[in-house]
Amino acid sequence: MAQTTDAVEIGAIMDGTESAKLIREELAAEIEQYVAKGKRRPGLAVILIGDNPASQVYVKNKVLACKKAGIESHLHQLPGDISSDQVLKLIAELNERQDVDGILVQLPLPSALPTDLILESVDPGKDVDGLHTENMGLLFSGKKGLRPCTPRGIMSLLERYKVCIEGKNAVVIGRSNLVGKPIAMMLLEKNATVKICHSKSPELAKQSREADLLIVAAGRKEMIKADWIKPGAVVIDVGIHKEAMPDGQSRLCGDVDYEQAKKVASFITPVPGGVGPMTVAMLLSNTVQSYKGRVK
Repeated sequence: MAQTTDAVEIGAIMDGTESAKLIREELAAEIEQYVAKGKRRPGLAVILIGDNPASQVYVKNKVLACKKAGIESHLHQLPGDISSDQVLKLIAELNERQDVDGILVQLPLPSALPTDLILESVDPGKDVDGLHTENMGLLFSGKKGLRPCTPRGIMSLLERYKVCIEGKNAVVIGRSNLVGKPIAMMLLEKNATVKICHSKSPELAKQSREADLLIVAAGRKEMIKADWIKPGAVVIDVGIHKEAMPDGQSRLCGDVDYEQAKKVASFITPVPGGVGPMTVAMLLSNTVQSYKGRVK
C-alpha cells in the first residue's frame, strides 16, 4: 500500500474498494482453513424490514460480500407493518441458532418500531454491528469486544495505508453513536489527541484546520472545503449523499468537497469507494470473529 504520511504527496487516495477486497480474500482463506478441518462455515443473519430502497441495496451488497468471503447468509425480509413482538421473537430464535454467528438488523427501521429495544435484544456476542450497549461499554472501557463497523473500517484503512496516529491531533466532526463517539474512542486507544466537534461547536472551520487527522461524519453535503483543512492532513469522509444533476442523472458525494480537498490533504477517501466498502468488510470480519469464538 502507500507509505507513511511524512513521505506521501498531496492528494493520495485511500482506496476502500481495493482494501475491502483484500480483507475479503484474507477472511475467505481463513474460513477455508476451518472448513478443511470439517467445521461449518460462519453464518450471518440479516433482517430487512420494510421496502426502503437504499436499505435493499445495502443488504444486497452485504449478502453478495458474504458469498465472496465464504460466509453463509440468512436473509429475513419482513413487511414494514410487522409488530415489534414478531421481530423480537425472530431475533430470540436467531440468538439460539448454532449456525448463526452474527445478527444484523438493517437500519433505519420503520418509524413504528422501537429501534433501541430491537437492537438491544440481539445477543451481544452476535452483535456484528457493534451497537449493543454491552459492546459499546466494552469499547469505552478499553476492553475487547465487537466494534462498530464503520469506525473499525476507518481504523483498518488508516492501518493499511500506514498512517501514523500516535501523537497526532485528530478532529472528529459528528457525535453519533454509530460513528462519531466510537471512532473517537478508537483513536484514543491509538494515542491520538482527540477532539469531537458538532453543529453547536464554535468556530468549526478553525477547529477543523487544527486536525492532522480529520474524520467527517456530519451528514451535511460537501461542508468541508479546502480552507477547512490543514495542509497535509489526512481526511476521512464518512458522509454519502445522492445529488440530482441538471442532465437528469445523479451523483454520489460526501461531507467533504472532494475536488477541493484533494488539493490540500495528504491522504483522502473518495465517495463512493472509500469508507463504505470498508464498513461491509468489517461486518464480515466481525462475523468471523464471533464465529471463531463459538465454533467447536
